[in-house]
Amino acid sequence: MKKVIILGGIGNGSVIADAITHARVNYGMDVSVIGFLNDRAEKGEIIAGYPVLGKLSDYEEFPEVFFINSIYRIDGQERRINLFLNLKIPESSLFTFIHPQAYVAPSARIGKGSVIMPNVSVSSEAVIGKCSLIMAGATVGHNSAVGDFCHLAAQACTGSFVKISTGCHVGLNATIRENVTMAEYSALGMGSVLLTDTNPGEIWVGNPARYLRKAEN
Repeated sequence: MKKVIILGGIGNGSVIADAITHARVNYGMDVSVIGFLNDRAEKGEIIAGYPVLGKLSDYEEFPEVFFINSIYRIDGQERRINLFLNLKIPESSLFTFIHPQAYVAPSARIGKGSVIMPNVSVSSEAVIGKCSLIMAGATVGHNSAVGDFCHLAAQACTGSFVKISTGCHVGLNATIRENVTMAEYSALGMGSVLLTDTNPGEIWVGNPARYLRKAEN
């Protein structure tokens, strides 16, 4: 059985941990979460039923374990990505999790370390980059591309031929029209409808979505 440690804690991390446990218990998936690495919690602390095993930098103490990164936010996303990259975890040690209740088209491609949660639909010829989180009920349209270290919140929906660049966030129940590009580190607020391209590091909100402000790093 593959053993997985999640970088993070309550929030994205605990949701992913429970989804993996659900897949093991209910579908026989050969994987088990053994705990978290978290810089803000003490070793031995319990988060959502899973133990904190140490700090992020302690990952080298677990050579036979796979890792999932769950540390994401709207502001400061570039800083969070660099925090992970500076750990220099080998790509071969990243665990890619696709929940059995998700639909991933045979022609779609999923990057190392990414998470595809229950009831997600990843359509034909879509591409998901490395270490991206596609949360429950989200839809990625055909021929769309989601870059590395992106976060699509629950029920987010993209049309076809959408490009979501590195480090983007798409909020709860937000929608992106076909042929639209989100530039790197930009974000779309929950319930928003994006009809036009964004520039790097911009936050857009509303229906139709309009520019709100630059993300803070």
